[in-house]
Amino acid sequence: MIMKALVYTQPNEMQILDRPYPTLDTNEAVLKIESVGICGSDMHAFHGHDPRRKPGLVLGHEFAGTIADTSSPLFTKGQRVTGNPLITCGHCEFCLQGRNNLCANRTMVGMTRPGAFAEFMSIPASSLIPIPDNLSLDAAALTEPAATAVHAINLSMRALQRPIQECHVLILGGGAIGMLSALLLKHYGVNDLTVAEVNPLRRKAIEKHVGCKTVNPIDEKIPENSFEFVMDCVGAAVTRNSALSAVKPGGVMMHVGLQDWASEIDMRKLTLAEITLLGTYTYSTVDLQATVNLLARNAFGNLTWVEKKSLDEGPQAFSDLHAGKTAAAKVLLKPF
Repeated sequence: MIMKALVYTQPNEMQILDRPYPTLDTNEAVLKIESVGICGSDMHAFHGHDPRRKPGLVLGHEFAGTIADTSSPLFTKGQRVTGNPLITCGHCEFCLQGRNNLCANRTMVGMTRPGAFAEFMSIPASSLIPIPDNLSLDAAALTEPAATAVHAINLSMRALQRPIQECHVLILGGGAIGMLSALLLKHYGVNDLTVAEVNPLRRKAIEKHVGCKTVNPIDEKIPENSFEFVMDCVGAAVTRNSALSAVKPGGVMMHVGLQDWASEIDMRKLTLAEITLLGTYTYSTVDLQATVNLLARNAFGNLTWVEKKSLDEGPQAFSDLHAGKTAAAKVLLKPF
């Protein structure tokens, strides 16, 4: 049996190609993909900047669908699910601690095995998470990026000296993680919230759907020492420096994005101002389960800012995102 898939064929090129229907291995499931998001890491691969994701790979790890076939007793055909794209071992020290995002033996859907930009995808049943009847499959496809925001904010709240509702908060980057983080912070009761974003289309979307202040950091200088909590959802050298400049003494800087892998930062301020600098990587399975519940309770709002396209529009969607022509912080692709 042959299926259609969106394949990364070479840097800056995606094509719809035929691929074989996934093999059903022991304790795995084959999903009929109903909705799948384009992630910043997919764009990173598209640009040829991720040596782990090589041409010929089906990308995509933000998914929701129904079970087409399963060899596991844990699930049944037709069941609606999302899942953890990190395939973890379950027995290393991190898995035993409940921190399976740090699994020493992890692999990943859309990186070490074919991803969800396809009509069907196989995945271990242990990675699957059922979704409630009141949660749409399109909303469920946001579980993965929303869980990244949940995990990062939960880590940060443990380090803050005062409740987050009392904090002046700055988010650098209005992409999916920045947008979802802003929506979640508003849900948590944060009112003094600013999002810095260079794309004017995204600034308008943030103002409309989040209802917070936005700034263009190119034209407007972000005030120094003004925010108890700063999230860098870009992770470029310039945003790292901006985040450290903006955070107040004794504040918390959460580093989420990873656009650049290395840069110098102001270690003098970090030290003398007792800044807490935190890194975060994805989410645990518990975070994903909690995020499904948050989505089902509309904690992230009505999600009307999400743009939906068919899978065969995928090559153009990647090109539009590359060119900054898309206002939406998240684009979902829906297979045929």
